[in-house]
Parts: sequence; C-alpha cells; structure tokens
Amino acid sequence: MDQDQAAGFPGLRVARAEETSDPRIAAVLQVLGGASPAEVARRWSTEPELLDRWVRAFVDAGTAQVTNRPDPEAAHQRDRFLGAFAHELRTPLAVAQGWVAMLVEDEVPPSAVERTVLRLQEALARLAERTLDVELLAAASLGRLRVAPRRVPVEELSRDLPGLDGIGGEGGAVELEVDPELFARVLRDLWLAGASRPEPRSVRLEVVTVSPWVEVRVVRDADPIDLQVLQALFEPFDLNDDDTGVTIGLYLARALTVAHGGTIGVEQDEHSAVLWVRVPRSRPASSQA
Repeated sequence: MDQDQAAGFPGLRVARAEETSDPRIAAVLQVLGGASPAEVARRWSTEPELLDRWVRAFVDAGTAQVTNRPDPEAAHQRDRFLGAFAHELRTPLAVAQGWVAMLVEDEVPPSAVERTVLRLQEALARLAERTLDVELLAAASLGRLRVAPRRVPVEELSRDLPGLDGIGGEGGAVELEVDPELFARVLRDLWLAGASRPEPRSVRLEVVTVSPWVEVRVVRDADPIDLQVLQALFEPFDLNDDDTGVTIGLYLARALTVAHGGTIGVEQDEHSAVLWVRVPRSRPASSQA
C-alpha cells in the first residue's frame, strides 16, 4: 500500500517511524510495521514490557477513536482520582479552618499568634499545591497541558529537594530540555516516593545518558518496598504518609512525564530500588508547539 494512502482513502497519510522524533511513537510504529519487539526495545533502550504497554495503549486509543467508544477505564480512573484528591484537600482544609476559628474566637494567646499564623499559612500553601496538582492532571488528561521547554541543568530542577546532598552519575550540570516548573514537580514526587517505607538508609540522585534518553534516577539504599505499595505509588489512591490510604502518589508525575515525551518507572532488588524518569535528549518536534 502506498504510504500516502490507507484503507482506500486518498490523502490519508501513514506516518513513518523515522518521521517522528518522539522515541515512544517511533518505537511503536516500528513494531506495528513488522519489526521484532525485542529488537525495537533494544534499539530504543527500553524494556520489552514497557514497549508492549506502549503498543497496546497506541492501538487501544486508535480503536476508541475509530469506534467512538472511549475506554471506560478512563472514567473509572478519573473518579478514583477525584475521590483521592478530595481526601488530600480535607486535611489541610480542616487545619486551616481550625486555626481560623481559634483566631476569630480570640482563643489564641498573644504569644502564640505568630506561630498560629505560620501554621495557617502552611496549611493554605499545601491546599494551593494540591489544587494546582489536580489542575495540571486535568489539563493533561484533556490534552490541554502546554509545556514551555528550555534547556535547564538538573541541579536547577532539583534545588528544592529536601535533604539532597549532591548529584551523582554525570552530575547536576547535565541539561534537560523540559518545562522547569513542571519537571521540577516530577523530580519532587520521585524524590518523595524514594523515601517510602521501609525507611531507606540513604537516598541519592543520579543522572545518566541512556541514548536516546537522559535518565534521572532516585536511588534508595533500603530493604525492598512491598510490591503492593510499589504498585500503589503509581495509582491515585491507596497510599500516603498518615496511613489513611489515599494519595495521588506518582500519578501526576507520570502524566507530566508523558507530556514531555518521556517515561517513568521503578526497578528494585533485595538491597535497593531505583525510581527513574527518562526524557528524550532532544525535545520531540510534535511537542514543541
């Protein structure tokens, strides 16, 4: 079949793998074009299981578009996330309301007013962060998230990570072509996930080039994370710091990574775990608008 025609419709263009600079799409198109999945995975420095997931997601999305039958799982995930988000808002909102009530009723002694205002400020800041999280995720799910990439060193993206003591591998001077504000949130969430229980003996940040990707790794020296906990890290529910069972975990980080043309994952053995995010060494042309 002519590459400029498909299914008998003149002018319907079929993309070639070499015409896209997004490694994920290029890899998927090569598999759909008949190439060996194992060979494609090796060529694009990715895991066969991840490549298989990309192919299935690509085909499922196309099928849903052609048949006008959106995946019902998308609505289910949305509802679960909204429930998780409502729970995440409840705690800082309750704290803020409590401190405001005490101030209004003059129940705070003068010596404690400054400390009370600081706590109120912290609760409102957390509330604002959670609100921005859901705004970003909603924009990503609707395809309306706009990234403003520029070349920025990893050390700038990670400067607010608590307890960070240097950057290993190729070092913090390595530059990524990403949206600084959005990608800093990805690294923030990966770093926090690296502190998951069981409490790690140490956590460090590394940068390596795995062509065609640049990979930023959060490496935790620790006993293994429970497999159910590990799975929950990527879901919008089931795990958080106060044992109440709900959080957005790395759900947003994954959405923001996808918007950058990248991928995110985790590997672990009996002694350590690596939570990693990969982005293309150069920005996919289709995402530069």
